[in-house]
Amino acid sequence: MASNHPRAFRLPPTEPKAAAHAEAPRSPRAVTIAPDTSLDLLLAGEASSAASAPAASVLAAAPPRRRLFGFGRLLASALGGLALIALATAIERYVASLLEENAWLGGLALALAALAGLALLGLIGRETLAILRQRRITALRQRAALLSDGRDVAGMAALVADLASIYARRPDTARARALLAGLHADVLDPQDRLAVAERELIAPLDGQARQLVAAAAQRVSIVTALAPRAVFDVLFVAGQSLWIIRRVSEIYGSRPGLIGFFGLTRRVLSHLAITGGMAVGDGLVQQVLGHGIASRLSAKLGEGVLNGLLTARVGLATIEACRPLPFRAVTGPKLMDVAGALLRKSAPLPDEKGQADPH
Repeated sequence: MASNHPRAFRLPPTEPKAAAHAEAPRSPRAVTIAPDTSLDLLLAGEASSAASAPAASVLAAAPPRRRLFGFGRLLASALGGLALIALATAIERYVASLLEENAWLGGLALALAALAGLALLGLIGRETLAILRQRRITALRQRAALLSDGRDVAGMAALVADLASIYARRPDTARARALLAGLHADVLDPQDRLAVAERELIAPLDGQARQLVAAAAQRVSIVTALAPRAVFDVLFVAGQSLWIIRRVSEIYGSRPGLIGFFGLTRRVLSHLAITGGMAVGDGLVQQVLGHGIASRLSAKLGEGVLNGLLTARVGLATIEACRPLPFRAVTGPKLMDVAGALLRKSAPLPDEKGQADPH
């Protein structure tokens, strides 16, 4: 039987080549530490992209340049100048002949002509100021659209200051203007600054414009439903649409003159054409014409509802054209918001299986 006692063993010697290879120290190497420039490149890339983004946005969002010279404008200017010269010559001859016949009446006519000239200059000055005010609001809207996606803190602060200056003479915006004046220390993010300006300063004006458009739509619906002739419908709808354009523009601080009002009306009509005119959407056409309403309502009442919807559509287009800021922080009004009362009034009568008429 083999013994289990421990025994000593002699290990074979290690080969000298393998040991020399295993114990040989590594030769020192020169190591060059290169600075990490990835962060610098990243920051430089962000700066260049941030600097080039506004320029690209300006090129993309800038409206097509209008020609300063055109045959239509030349013709209108020439005809207008000839008309003014003819009018001035006729007035001068009339006053001169009247002075020869009667000095007192001639002096009175001369004073009236001078007064008319002063009034004409005043009208021209007012129209010029109104046009400049409209262009300022349009420029603010374009600047807001460009700065809303960037990080230009100084540019956004200047934009908010210019926006508040438009409503400096309106007491109903005093609290909002005071709040915006204190944003320099509290709010640093450009998007947050623009959102606060839109919620505090422009959103109350949106409410006023929405109420005005809703009231006009109801008024048009009632009057056109009771009007005996179609010509009265057309005249009343056109008059209310023009009234809405002027009143909504005044709410947003535009206050256009005669020439500016024509330009604003053209912008509203262009907006209606772009957005599809009477593209009601949201199932409103089905609510007006469907579910048995057409069989229960008279033709005049249906015409009144549709005329009210058309007036509301004009009002919404006017809000889009006159608003100094694009809709971002708040949701723009929909047709259901301003014309929902028309549809509630034109709700279908209960059927025979429903609640019976108590009378």
